[in-house]
Amino acid sequence: MRKTKIVCTIGPVSESLPMLKKLMETGMNVARLNFSHGDFDEHGNRIHTLRQAMQETGKTIAILLDTKGPEIRTGELKESPIELEQGKTLILTTEIIAGDANKISITYKDLPKDVHVGSTILLDDGLIGLTVEDVTDTDIICKIVNGGTIKSRRGVNVPGVSISLPGITDKDKQDILFGIEQDVDFIAASFVRKASDVMEIRELLEQNNASHIQIISKIENQEGVDNLDSILEVSDGLMVARGDLGVEIPAEEVPLVQKRMIKKCNLAGKPIITATQMLDSMQRNPRPTRAEASDVANAIFDGTDAIMLSGETAAGKYPVESVETMVKIAVRAESALEHNEIFLWQSHSQQTSVTEAISQSVANSAIDLNAKAIVTPTESGYTARMVSKYRPKAPIIAVTPHEHVMRRMSLIWGVTS
Repeated sequence: MRKTKIVCTIGPVSESLPMLKKLMETGMNVARLNFSHGDFDEHGNRIHTLRQAMQETGKTIAILLDTKGPEIRTGELKESPIELEQGKTLILTTEIIAGDANKISITYKDLPKDVHVGSTILLDDGLIGLTVEDVTDTDIICKIVNGGTIKSRRGVNVPGVSISLPGITDKDKQDILFGIEQDVDFIAASFVRKASDVMEIRELLEQNNASHIQIISKIENQEGVDNLDSILEVSDGLMVARGDLGVEIPAEEVPLVQKRMIKKCNLAGKPIITATQMLDSMQRNPRPTRAEASDVANAIFDGTDAIMLSGETAAGKYPVESVETMVKIAVRAESALEHNEIFLWQSHSQQTSVTEAISQSVANSAIDLNAKAIVTPTESGYTARMVSKYRPKAPIIAVTPHEHVMRRMSLIWGVTS
């Protein structure tokens, strides 16, 4: 039995009823809806089809709403794409204009206040690099360090600069309210920088009688990494969002941050999702690269609860094959886990409750007795999470009277409900 959970992003190639049923039967545990794209009608139809697929297959999965988050983008261009030449000057302006190779608008009005001479600005996922040479009230005058072509409305990253964007945008609020109406199970909060960003979402959920919906904080920038402990404390789990994180911090730092995040979540008994480009080549090819297979396996060896597919299942040519590949890698990697060593390491963590102390004893007994399964009654899912924390070899069966708790267990390592 596979214990690592699989999160699949639902998109144009995977939104049909037959395809969703195939993904569920192949191994999808959580369906991710990316609210950076699409409207309420589109996502509402996907949620309806997901529930129909659950009913017809008898499978229970969770639904995760991934917010767009506070982000900075370039504006529209007169002609798209345009070529930005290395060594030339480019002005980023807060004025609304149709941009060209000399001047491009940006969506964040306060960026001239946040950056300074010498700051690095990256466009289009880091493909184009700029250095700030001068700043006025409305304009940022930059030298193009790495040139290339760029289209309208591309992402803007400012590594190492504390940005004063709001923690949650008006669009995010409307999307979360829609998610509450649709009874989603998780909110994946994008670009979380500090604990107060999470609390803002928590308050919105509580105000709308939806405190049962859990918050997974996505760590995507240096500020989020710096505030990791306080963010984890107020979150229900984390996501290692390696795409934007790899633009905001040096690429060589990403594996270290990933390991650190997984370790902290494991010790806290909270779920963590490892995401982005896990089987990226399978958007085009039926088999993964060796490096991708190693990447997935190493995330499991590190202790991740879940591994995520993005474009592979949303827009790729081989969505079902991508899930099949993840299942095979996960099962093989799990067979090599040293459960006794993991238990001994985890048992040194501080026990914060009676439930956790009992859970540690249960996991220890299951190892000693070579138990075939661990059955845990749970009202909130906390007991099952605490048993999962110790990574017992036996599957954990969570028995709960609440359907939303049953769905929530779809993200917890080793737990079926």
